[in-house]
Amino acid sequence: MNERALTLAALVTAGRLITREDLASLLGGVVAATRGLNSVRELLAAESLGLEIEEVAGGYRLVVMPTLVPELASILSPPPLPRLSEAALETLALIAYRQPVTRGELEASRGASCHSTTDTLLERELIRVTGRKDVVGRPLLYGTTERFLVEFGLKSIDDLPDVEEGETGFLR
Repeated sequence: MNERALTLAALVTAGRLITREDLASLLGGVVAATRGLNSVRELLAAESLGLEIEEVAGGYRLVVMPTLVPELASILSPPPLPRLSEAALETLALIAYRQPVTRGELEASRGASCHSTTDTLLERELIRVTGRKDVVGRPLLYGTTERFLVEFGLKSIDDLPDVEEGETGFLR
């Protein structure tokens, strides 16, 4: 079987992100994995198949081209999850930029309780407990998840926009 066919089949059937390491294992090396990805990208572009390979959260997935999403939205999209509240989005942003961070540190920054918002973010698998802080009481530390990266279309946490401390009052 050729690299392009195996790469495309892996992207279509995996049901999860495929890493370069996954492809290297499947195809016999990193060079073959790179060739496979490039070959599939070229095929999709040349044949105008309406799909493209997206790189997010350290892996690759096959997605509908953004220009086609509005036309397909009614048949592709599951009902949207309830939107995150402003408080949940603010808490999520603080976690993303300051991770690992404790609930107490979040509450000090927000000036409000974060208990229900962190519970919501944990339920939606946008954040996770990354450990415990080595201080009295050993509070839980929170960080973002791979799902956070996928949902926000980021390759890594380093792709977050730059925000200077105090610039908007947000990260005070």
